[in-house]
Amino acid sequence: IQRKFSSSPYEVYFPRNSAMEWQPHSPNCDVCHTSCQGIKRKKQPPNLQLAKRLKIIAERARKNRCVKNQGKLNNKNLMKKITNCKKIHLSTKLLAVDYPVDFVKAISCQICEHILSDPVETTCRHLFCRTCILKCLKVMGSYCPSCLYPCFPTDLVTPVKSFLNILDSLTLRCPVKECDEEILLGKYGQHLSSHKELKGKEIYTHINKGGRPRQHLLSLTRRAQKHRLRELKLQVKTFAEKEEGGDIKAVCMTLFLLALRSKNEHRQADELEAIMQGRGSGLHPAVCLAIRVNTFLSCSQYHKMYRTVKAVTGRQIFQPLHALRTAEKALLPGYHPFEWKPLLKNVSANTEVGIIDGLSGLPHSVDDYPIDTIAKRFRYDAALVSALMDMEEDILEGMKTHDLDDYLNGPFTVVVKESCDGMGDVSEKHGCGPAVPEKAVRFSFTVMTVTITHGNTNVRIFEEVKPNSELCCKPLCLMLADESDHETLTAILSPLIAEREAMKNSVLLLEMGGILRTFKFIFRGTGYDEKLVREVEGLEASGSTYICTLCDATRLEASQNLVLHSITRSHTENLERYEVWRSNPYHESVDELRDRVKGVSAKPFIETVPSIDALHCDIGNAAEFYKIFQFEIGEVYKNSDASKEERKRWQSALDKHLRKKMNLKPI
Repeated sequence: IQRKFSSSPYEVYFPRNSAMEWQPHSPNCDVCHTSCQGIKRKKQPPNLQLAKRLKIIAERARKNRCVKNQGKLNNKNLMKKITNCKKIHLSTKLLAVDYPVDFVKAISCQICEHILSDPVETTCRHLFCRTCILKCLKVMGSYCPSCLYPCFPTDLVTPVKSFLNILDSLTLRCPVKECDEEILLGKYGQHLSSHKELKGKEIYTHINKGGRPRQHLLSLTRRAQKHRLRELKLQVKTFAEKEEGGDIKAVCMTLFLLALRSKNEHRQADELEAIMQGRGSGLHPAVCLAIRVNTFLSCSQYHKMYRTVKAVTGRQIFQPLHALRTAEKALLPGYHPFEWKPLLKNVSANTEVGIIDGLSGLPHSVDDYPIDTIAKRFRYDAALVSALMDMEEDILEGMKTHDLDDYLNGPFTVVVKESCDGMGDVSEKHGCGPAVPEKAVRFSFTVMTVTITHGNTNVRIFEEVKPNSELCCKPLCLMLADESDHETLTAILSPLIAEREAMKNSVLLLEMGGILRTFKFIFRGTGYDEKLVREVEGLEASGSTYICTLCDATRLEASQNLVLHSITRSHTENLERYEVWRSNPYHESVDELRDRVKGVSAKPFIETVPSIDALHCDIGNAAEFYKIFQFEIGEVYKNSDASKEERKRWQSALDKHLRKKMNLKPI
């Protein structure tokens, strides 16, 4: 005991981090004030305050010891209640030899205090029965029940073999009445099985039946698990055949569900119930596929994310890659069966056609034009069927709205808008891929309307609300090519156009809503800009004298006539003009021939509907009005011969107004 004079004159304390060193009483004692010369201590008057203080300290220490011991005792009792292993583990009272107390403690579980059964060792070197420690860790938390050192089920290991041999060689008294035999712990199960006449044999059956420690069920191989649960499986099978029509899976899952609910593990129980009802605890494969596509994850990146989430949460929230591939098959063309009447000319009758190589079927010879590109596409008819099946609910809902539920088989008339445009620069900034063009072209289609002829009227049961949205624009062909490369474009898109031409003269038979229905298609090639129209219709480029893609006007004629226009060009006429250009039947000069064919210089291979898209209309209108406003500012009607400098001033005045008043960029 030492005195500290910092806080109070007589504060007794013990060191925190080391054991107290007790010294024998000596002549120079600080407590009883004995002098160092060994002089007899004078009789001092009793210090009542000190005595009172020491009495209070002693009382507090006694109470603390009692509370601590009581806490330990309560904790021990609680753990024994949790394990509840009295019927399956053997008591140390059955030991035939009167072993020392420390030895008995070493071979008994520190939770249930029974003889160790299937012993495991923690990282802090404490020994427990496997079932006891697993139950305690689950309920009490991840720490050792003996020393509160952090401990997890994965940290548990089997003790050394020498210790297990000692455990198996312990001598026990048989608990069965009228049997005074002493047996080794390792042979206890074998001995007990000899008591055939005993009814309640399972009460005394030790969990360790074999010579080596019995492993936990979950740590066994699948084969060993089957062997151990064989009898239970037969009982469940008998019950299922008798009561549930042979549905063993439902019986087992219901048992598992009830076990989870009884332990108040409702979250796991809810997940299991979701799986039983076919909903699953994780995301749907199609949702996972959408996440992968929209976040631009490669397959390996998605797989890494899937493994990480599964390892961290312990749940399969995301679905594995093979499930995504299966879901993808149902979403891509080539999944739904269909039929054409009559069969499409030069097109296979096989309907299970997914993504195909855009270059497949092209003849390769030395004289052919070399096509250095990558192209992928769907077969046109399979892609149309997939698009219609995606719209199945909308089509059936439209029929219901117009009270046409009884209009069973059709024909349904489908208007399809075709689009094709260059996608600009798609070059690889890093890495080295194949030597292909750094530009891409995309050919796609949109289902615009679906109509039914009912009586003498056409009823529109579906109309695309946002026809320019990328969500309704279905891709048909993607190629790494320049849109100005006429030969490559012709070679890759020609099979698509052949399929389209075949579909115009045939009827599609497709099962929708459980009824076989017929569909006819009308194709309108309106999704092309001027550059591509000139390309696919075989016209000269935009710098040509023949300024218009809709009529035969030259630049001079167009400038003289700004009011009256009429659409005169057509795909058929362009084909005829190409034949004239190719064969020159009248033996004319180049200029005369060019004037005859009105700017057709290549073979048209896609039929486009003569039209101009809204974007180019807006650009043209804006440019036209920009010019008109400048003329108004400069009052050109008064002075038509204004100089270049004056016109520049008009433009800058308009630009200033647009910036300041309208908050617009003049460009």
